Amino acid sequence: MTQQQLHELLEIQAARFNQASFIENDPISVPHRFTLLPDIEIAAFISATLAWGNRKAIINSANNFLACMDNDPHRFVLHCHDTDLKAFVHFKHRTFTPTDALYFVEFFRWYYARNASLENAFAQFLQPEHLHTGAALTGFHQLFFSLPHAPVRTQKHVATPLRNSACKRLNMFLRWMVRTDSSGVDFGLWKQIQPAQLLCPLDVHVDRIARRLNLLQRKQTDWQAVLELTANLRHFNPTDPVKYDFALFGMGLVEKNKAKEIW
Repeated sequence: MTQQQLHELLEIQAARFNQASFIENDPISVPHRFTLLPDIEIAAFISATLAWGNRKAIINSANNFLACMDNDPHRFVLHCHDTDLKAFVHFKHRTFTPTDALYFVEFFRWYYARNASLENAFAQFLQPEHLHTGAALTGFHQLFFSLPHAPVRTQKHVATPLRNSACKRLNMFLRWMVRTDSSGVDFGLWKQIQPAQLLCPLDVHVDRIARRLNLLQRKQTDWQAVLELTANLRHFNPTDPVKYDFALFGMGLVEKNKAKEIW
């Protein structure tokens, strides 16, 4: 396949999946329930954090988390009392436990008491000349766990490039908040980070298809692989490389579903 043919394939497949119909069965459907910026941010961050495993289970868990916040997340973190936190005692999603949930709420309580938007928690660590959001992810991780008595175990749920993690869930969260186009899937509410700086969320579907298309050569699925894949996607669209996340993820998901039908 020539580079021109690959570009055409990516464009066609991105347009195929970057549609409003994509929202309903994806974790991004959870923040789409809300209209106010801080509610969208909190719902999106929770949904992205829980985004591993079956998509239906992810959506259910994210909705359950928000139900513990009375489906009014910003008001909840600003005004909740310790007694209101009892709802989280039984919350669990795979290895995400009540301990983790309670710390997430504690961070949001602290942060939103001082800030109107979560955007600056990332953007303050990023400069316009930065090629990508790596510094923002590193800085956010340090900020997130800067509160006293932050549980060590919770650190596995908020990745950092310093541990060579692919940071899939954080990169997906940033895609949701930063990218904007006429499809309305991504929110495009944050303006201090540019779409050109975003990094491609690297999950199993994206990884498999990217390797097949020779967009990714590195053997490990890690931070360096994310940089390699995004650099290759940037050749096709320097201002919005992560648009092709829709293409790679969508093709991978279709392939997986077809395999299930065969077996």
